[in-house]
Amino acid sequence: HMLRVEGYTEQQDPVSGQSRLVSLDLGGAKGHLHGTFTQEPYPTMDRVQRKRVVAQTLETTYVYDFQHLFSKQLQTHWRSYSQARLLGGFKRHKNPAKLLDVVELILDGENLKESHRSPGLNDIGMVAWKFTMCTPEFPTGRDIIVIANDITFLSGSFGPKEDRLFAAASKRARELGIPRIYLAANSGARIGVAEEVRKAFQVEWNDQTDPSKGFRNLLVHPDDAERLGTSVLMESPKDDGTSVIASIVGVEDGLGVENLMGSGLIAGETSRAYEDIFTLSLVAARTVGIGAYLVRLGQRVIQKEYSAPIILTGYAALNKVLGHQVYVSNEQLGGVKIMYPNGVTHHVVPDDLSGVDAILQWLTFVPARRGDRLPVTESMDPITREVSYMPSSASYDPRNLISGLLEHRPSTPGLFDLGSWVESLSGWAKSVVTGRARLGGIPLGIIAVETRSTERVSPADPASPETHESVVTQAGQVWYPDSAAKTAQTIKDFNREGLPLFILANWRGFSGGMRDMFEEVLKTGSWIVDALREYRQPVFIYLPPGGELRGGAWVVLDTLINPAMIEMYADPTSRGGVLEPEGTVEVKYRRRDLLKTMHRLDASLRAMDAELGGEREGGDSNILLSEDRKNQLREAVSAREAELMPIYRQIATRFSDLHDTPHRMEAKQAIRKIVPWREARRFFYWRLQRRLAEAKLCSMIRDADSKLSDHDCLSLIRKWFEQSQPTDNQGSSDFEMNDQAVVQFFEDEEETLRRRVGNLRADAIAKQLSALFSESKHAFIEGLSQLIDGMDDSDAHLLISTLQTRMEARNHRRRTTAIHSSSITTSVFTRFGFRPFQSVHGETNSSEPPKHSDA
Repeated sequence: HMLRVEGYTEQQDPVSGQSRLVSLDLGGAKGHLHGTFTQEPYPTMDRVQRKRVVAQTLETTYVYDFQHLFSKQLQTHWRSYSQARLLGGFKRHKNPAKLLDVVELILDGENLKESHRSPGLNDIGMVAWKFTMCTPEFPTGRDIIVIANDITFLSGSFGPKEDRLFAAASKRARELGIPRIYLAANSGARIGVAEEVRKAFQVEWNDQTDPSKGFRNLLVHPDDAERLGTSVLMESPKDDGTSVIASIVGVEDGLGVENLMGSGLIAGETSRAYEDIFTLSLVAARTVGIGAYLVRLGQRVIQKEYSAPIILTGYAALNKVLGHQVYVSNEQLGGVKIMYPNGVTHHVVPDDLSGVDAILQWLTFVPARRGDRLPVTESMDPITREVSYMPSSASYDPRNLISGLLEHRPSTPGLFDLGSWVESLSGWAKSVVTGRARLGGIPLGIIAVETRSTERVSPADPASPETHESVVTQAGQVWYPDSAAKTAQTIKDFNREGLPLFILANWRGFSGGMRDMFEEVLKTGSWIVDALREYRQPVFIYLPPGGELRGGAWVVLDTLINPAMIEMYADPTSRGGVLEPEGTVEVKYRRRDLLKTMHRLDASLRAMDAELGGEREGGDSNILLSEDRKNQLREAVSAREAELMPIYRQIATRFSDLHDTPHRMEAKQAIRKIVPWREARRFFYWRLQRRLAEAKLCSMIRDADSKLSDHDCLSLIRKWFEQSQPTDNQGSSDFEMNDQAVVQFFEDEEETLRRRVGNLRADAIAKQLSALFSESKHAFIEGLSQLIDGMDDSDAHLLISTLQTRMEARNHRRRTTAIHSSSITTSVFTRFGFRPFQSVHGETNSSEPPKHSDA
């Protein structure tokens, strides 16, 4: 509910002499009772109020009231932002005068038209707006497209008109590259019948006197047939003039299969929208059939906790099919207890206001337009601080690595900015933790690993009495089919949101048991590789303190999957290798190898070996041992081996462990650098800044010359950086290791870099023209002539005079006449009526200025 206070005074109307209510000037709009007579009875509910009541009975918000919820939550966000700035010692930010501007989008034929009509005037069950919102990240405003079902209009069902508006609004969002929000509250594709035929058809009974014997056909009389026209298709008339109805088409559009065609249209449009822009859905009431598919196709879903199931078929219809009462509500089929644990729903909210708040919170991590800069905010958390939280050697909550332990005293902050962590998909595949956070105000996507055991619960299906709820315990630091799928899906989402990716990697491998292999762990694990290979933003993989990355888990995260984007780092206490040390010992340091090591290192064993071998210590001659002595020595050796075996297993384990250290990873270039956990925040902030700036400049360079590879772009940047450094400075070393210096270079030399990119573009165009001329001289000359035809005189003369000057300089250098080499200029001059220039041998004279021709 929204509380709105209006104040009035009673003033006498000078014309009628009656008292009227006049709004008090409270700095806002006039109240809704302004100007009414004081004795006038209160009005009954108007159209909008009646629709609000209908929406409330369905436990949702009337569609036109959502804009008020957005406005309310924008005010809350600004208030929280200002308070946080004050607490952080920053100056309070002045709030914009108007936080939300709303323009409704309506269909005008097949095109969208902007409108400012009053609420409730929609004549279809779909509404679309363009919101311009002033947020703390974009105080001057950002645009989004909002599409919503009107559940008060034919239960929010999808007909052809609704589908066309949905598709047009979604296409508008893709054209503008702005986020598309869908507020779902519907009953699926519309089901209709031809009312004009229903009122006219007759029945051909088997026995006119006994309807229980059935009927043969549905008929229409001749008069009705003429009136219905093409609404029905009929067989040839019978003798009595009636005609059998063969098919019903109907006059009205939107009765059946055309609604499904429209559903296919918007399903395809939503799939394209997910690929092109940011898509997000709020399930505010039931969403059925195509509505459920639209929610899933948009991928990112916020679901209300109650009365907002995501279903394909209602429970009553399923009970009808099953033949008995099985399901008791739609919540059993698609409520949050189903959709949250299975990964369809990302966030669960208690009400629509919280749902709008979750939308705005999500948008704080999303650029205003696809490909724009990230929404970087001024960080209240110093980037120079150390990471205080230190994970224990036992199991711990991985969220503490991200946000720290703030409820303890003293608090121990984590790696990322205080208060910026927002987890998503927490109900699904709990062995992996995913969400979004900020580092120095820069938004990132985060993936971390649960080190504790978790449970996966599969509910029993009431339709199958033999089934029962199953609970499977999943070990920490292991990828299972569901957690691998969650990881891959999250990476895809982050990539399309334009977020850099940070993975706190701590996996021992994939679960390879029979059930997990049957449930396609191999397939879902390979999806991680696919998602990382396609990633277009910087990716940081960091092994935290005590973390490990082994076997297949390393393979699917390796930097060579996407070397242009992925970098790997490690804390000094982390480990990485094919197997854990204990496993390596079982394979490569077996009992016989342990015994060899014992006999090499242990003095007692060496002495007994020497005696058994017949060597007298300090002497040269051999001695003969009795059988009793030999047996005694052998028993002593066996006893000593048994005594030493446990400690030597530990030695072998340590030996194997030393092959897995970050120093070896760095030596083998498996990781880029060893980064101590305490210093990770400062290091990764500058590294992220540098990678983002490099990516932006590389994109500009590739736009200037598409033939340049990523390696070529980075080589150019390195060259420019080194040229900008003093001659006595180690520019190459700084470029590799000093990220802060490189970031400073990008900021200081921004104009110079833009100019250099412009020069690259000019060189690339010149090379293209040269290649075209080499390919076909005649076509090149003809194309150049057509280009000049379209120029104004000043541009044409500039081009020709430039060519003329270049030819003079060329001929002067060569000291020879090359008539064939100046064929382009001669052809152009002839077309425009210019006199050819004199060569240095006196054949023509170039000293006269060019003259205009009639052309």
